[in-house]
Amino acid sequence: MNRNKSVTLFIQCLVDQIYPEVGDAMVAVFQKLGISVNCPTEQTCCGQSAYNSGYKSVSKTAAKRFIEIFEKSEVIVCPSGSCVDMVRNHYPSLFRNEPDWHSRAENVGGKTYEFTEYLVDVLKVEDFGASFKEKLTYHDSCHLLRNIGVKDQPRKLISKVAGAELVEMGNSDKCCGFGGTFSIKYPQISTAILDEKLDNIISSGATTVVGCDVGCLMNIQGRLNRKKLPIKTMHIAQLLVQ
Repeated sequence: MNRNKSVTLFIQCLVDQIYPEVGDAMVAVFQKLGISVNCPTEQTCCGQSAYNSGYKSVSKTAAKRFIEIFEKSEVIVCPSGSCVDMVRNHYPSLFRNEPDWHSRAENVGGKTYEFTEYLVDVLKVEDFGASFKEKLTYHDSCHLLRNIGVKDQPRKLISKVAGAELVEMGNSDKCCGFGGTFSIKYPQISTAILDEKLDNIISSGATTVVGCDVGCLMNIQGRLNRKKLPIKTMHIAQLLVQ
């Protein structure tokens, strides 16, 4: 069961600042497998927000810092598909004119995994003995689905949770409207997209929305709260330790 392996946690900014319990749940999952966990305290943002906003020089500074901190790690695991997408798919292009940094970026990107991707595809583990007797629906995050290709892995993990009933919402692969700075620049468009997502969640009859990115979950939960709807959101790492 890969008990001799160790993983290094790359903790998304929103997890670090707002949802530290997601990071705690990740640690608990790996400890259950007998895998040692490292979490560099000096880690900072991967630079995704700056990159997506067009500030390439700022994102390069953050990327270099990230590479220096993580390049000696055996495996890097993150609870956010968008952050993994940044490191794996965009770091190399950032440094395409800097051969040394390009090589280092490819090295780091090649061993960086999203949480469910690592559990299912690398460790080959799907059942963690979790129990959660509720009706769940799953939201596909944009970067995780389209850029990383993770779709079945979270669903396989959910299917092994005792008592949980997974009901697919309509258009589960449609954006929730967050998009990081997009929701700040275009709040009316973001809200309209989000309301469509809520309509699909409500129609599913689920009491809990499970996802793999707290940015999406924070956005969805905020709107649910404003509409005073008794539906909660949960990161899949938290589900696996129930």
